[in-house]
Formats: sequence, C-alpha cells, structure tokens
Amino acid sequence: MNSKQMSLKPELLAPAGNLECFKAAIDFGADAVYLAGKKFGLRAFAENFTIDEIKEAVAIAHEKGRRVYITVNGLYRDEEYDELESYLKEIKETKADAVIVTDPGVIPILKKLGIEIHLSTQGSTMNARSAAFWHENGVKRVILARELSFEEIKKMAANIPETLELEAFIHGAMCIAYSGRCLLSSVFTGRSGNRGECAQPCRWEYQIKEAGYPDDALTMMEDERGTYVMNSKDLMMIDYIPELCESGLRSLKIEGRMKSVYYVASVVDAYRKAIDRYYADKENYALDPEIKTGLYDSSTRMFGTGFYFGNPRSAGQDIHMQMHARRYFFCGVVKKEADEEGYITVEQRGKFSIGEEILVLSPNMENRSFILEAMTDEEGNPQASAPHPKQIIRIKAPYALKPGDILRKYL
Repeated sequence: MNSKQMSLKPELLAPAGNLECFKAAIDFGADAVYLAGKKFGLRAFAENFTIDEIKEAVAIAHEKGRRVYITVNGLYRDEEYDELESYLKEIKETKADAVIVTDPGVIPILKKLGIEIHLSTQGSTMNARSAAFWHENGVKRVILARELSFEEIKKMAANIPETLELEAFIHGAMCIAYSGRCLLSSVFTGRSGNRGECAQPCRWEYQIKEAGYPDDALTMMEDERGTYVMNSKDLMMIDYIPELCESGLRSLKIEGRMKSVYYVASVVDAYRKAIDRYYADKENYALDPEIKTGLYDSSTRMFGTGFYFGNPRSAGQDIHMQMHARRYFFCGVVKKEADEEGYITVEQRGKFSIGEEILVLSPNMENRSFILEAMTDEEGNPQASAPHPKQIIRIKAPYALKPGDILRKYL
C-alpha cells in the first residue's frame, strides 16, 4: 500500500437488515452499506432484501455517490452451487458494487461475472502474505480477522499490493469464536452460525452440573442468574479515530445487520461526525464527549476495544451481562414531512404522550427538542398518547422534520 492510499480518508461502512435501515445509513452519512438478499447471507433471521429492493437500494446509493456491498458469505455445499450461481447473476443485474464472500468456490463465479470481490472476516486473514494470496486470486478487499492489533494492521498495510484494500470492524457485537467461525449453535440447536442461522448460545446463561449430582447446579461466578462466560463485550473504537484513520485501513465497518433503525442511525451519525471532525482539523482534533455518550444509548452490552491493543483476555468478556445506563427511549421515526395542516407523520416505536419532551436525531439538524403539544391518529382524531406499536400518528413540531428523522425521549 503506497503513501497516497494510506492518506485517503477511509470509507465508513454501515449495516442494513432492511430498506428502512439502509435509508437511515445513507441519510446519516455512511459512505457504503452492506446488506444481504433473501438467500446465502449469514444473517438468515434479518429481514433482508428482495432483488427488487437491492436494485432500489443501489439506485439510491449511486445517486448520492455511495456504494452497496452484498453479503454472500456462507459456506456452501455442492448441491447449492447451481442456485447460487443463478442468484449471483441476479446480483450482477442490480449493479451492486461488490460481493462479500467466505467460500473460495464463489470467487471464480464472481470473477467470471465481473463483480468486485471482498473477502469476509470469516476468511481469518491475519497477515500480508495471506492477503496477497487472496488478491492474486481476484479479491479487491480483505476484511481482516477481528483478532488483529493496530500494530499488526499497520504492518500488513505497509506490505500489501497498492491495489489491495483492507477493511476492519470498529463497532458492534463481537463473537467468542475465532473470526466468527462458530460451531456452538450447530451443536446445541442444529442451526449453523456458518450458514446464517446462529442462535447465539454464547449469550446464554450457563451453570456447571457434576455428572454424579445432576440436580445440583454450581454457578461459575457469584451471580444469582448464573454466569455468561462466553458473552463478549461489544466493540467500540470511537475514542481512537486518529489511530483508525492512520492505520492503513480503507474501510471502517460497523456491525449490526440484525439491529434496529435507531441503532444504525445513531451509530453511523456518531462515527460520521467524529471522522469528519478529525479530517477537518487533525492537529486540534478532540472527540466530543457527547458523541461517545450517545453510543451508549444504542448498546445492549458493555463496550471494549477488542484486539486493537492486544488480546484483551478476560477484560474482553462481560460475564455479568451488564449494560451501560441509557438516557433515551426510542419512540418514533418520521415518515412524511408536514402536511398542509402542519402535522408530521410518524411511525410509533415506543409509547410517548402529549406534554413530553421529544428529542430529534437528524442528519439535518443538531441538538433540537420540543414539547409535544398536539397529536392525532392517522384519520385526524386527537389522542393523548401513542401506545400502540408501529401506529401511524400525526404530530405538531416546530422544526421541518424529514422522513428518516428519529424521535426519542428521556427515560
């Protein structure tokens, strides 16, 4: 990798499990979005995208100068390849920018179709020689194993071909298994994590039972709920934006294709602001504490820095299943701008009521809030609160809210 490539501003890559999350990722500043079709991806329980939805997503992205990558990163059997090849031909027609793969058998098909190839983190690439091998066989970008440190990433970046790109995860869930290649789910439930059906047994509560005393459960730690010995902390690298941007990584990836639109919007928004602030003034860069605090509101587990500073060992695990304190409650998504009566259409995602303070998370404005004074149902009938999940309601707001803006309130 030459000095010119090293100096380029890295891509911010966001996840999307459905079209709503995709639009949020684009609106809040992602340079690229990765998603899966209804087949062959590793998040079988995400809503995922039909071929027509992929076409729509790609058109939206390209109109705004962004990119879309399709995950086809499972491990496949011989009898699946005829259908897989037909599916990849459909992906080619969508004009998606690249396909993410794990199975080497998929690579020749993509080369024949002329589709850019990215190698999944499940490829466990940990050194420059392996990266060069994949590049020689048609891979444009390698998504690195999650077990690498900053020092190892920099060394790799300095010793790979100029035309090869490196990508790494910077935020989101971590897997107890090496590079995410886990057999636990398959053994315990028959649902293979390597084929997109992970039941997440690493997040379960466990106890020890001695064979001779099957009725006597022994807790592994002093916790009345049991212990979560395999529960990894989530990754958060927002404190290390300069190090990430100068590491030689070409793409900074957020995990979360199973996550909500609120997660996608808030996490993309935070990293977009931090990265842009760094490039605006590198010498005087300092992270806005509010940006980091905001990430806690979308979290479900404690955070750590993964392997970026070496093996975290026990510090990388959250054996007590703790959570950071949250400030906000996600209550709605704007669907339509104000009508002729001044009412904005919102889809409810959590109960909120007249008289409450509503806070706005938007790519178009910062730090705005208002007291909700007027609300009706979809037919225009006044109502005092919005208690029903995904109810379409109309509210009055003092700002020109746009579709995709997020509404929340204090807990």
